[in-house]
Amino acid sequence: MLTPFHFALHVESLDDARAFYGGVLGCVEGRSTDTWVDFNFFGHQLSLHLGQPFATSNTGRVGAHLVPMPHFGVVLHLPDWQALAARLTAAGVAFVLPPSVRFAGEPGEQWTMFFRDPSGNPIEIKGFPSLDGVFAH
Repeated sequence: MLTPFHFALHVESLDDARAFYGGVLGCVEGRSTDTWVDFNFFGHQLSLHLGQPFATSNTGRVGAHLVPMPHFGVVLHLPDWQALAARLTAAGVAFVLPPSVRFAGEPGEQWTMFFRDPSGNPIEIKGFPSLDGVFAH
């Protein structure tokens, strides 16, 4: 059984974070103060604190693409991933790597998308038809 992870990172604006994580991604807000806010990030605890976001660079090779490193995200069942991809597209989110499939027909076949939150924090969301494929090789 998987247990929730906790991840804390900096954002430049709690209002923008609430609009994005709560409004666009649909994450439920938890506890907060005037300097941080928690979200239920797909079953995990994400704590967003006011501050300077971490530096990133496009050094992660994903097929023919270079994606921002470091980044964080979550793995979803494919129907949930598809619904979120449609929601993000409808919201006009600028994708670093648009929704696409990788390793089609191979072990570990997965769908992925990369985007940034309003503070520039890079996020990857993966989708799998079966979570048994997450660690397939």
